[in-house]
Amino acid sequence: MADDPKPVARPARPCAVCGKPVDPAGRFRPFCSARCRQVDLGRWLAGDYAIPGDAPDLPEEDKTAG
Repeated sequence: MADDPKPVARPARPCAVCGKPVDPAGRFRPFCSARCRQVDLGRWLAGDYAIPGDAPDLPEEDKTAG
C-alpha cells in the first residue's frame, strides 16, 4: 500500500485563552492548561460569547407575562 497518503501535520495552534503554545496531544487541547480551560468555561457561562443581534419578537401572550 505504497499509495496511502500520509497524514498531514497541522501547525500547532496557540491556546485559545492566553496564546501560549499547546501540546497537540495534550489533555487540555485546545487550551494549554486546566486554568485556561476554566477561564473559557467561565466566559461561556457569563455570556461573553453571545452572538449580538436584535431581541426576538415574542408572541402577544408572552409580552404580557414579563
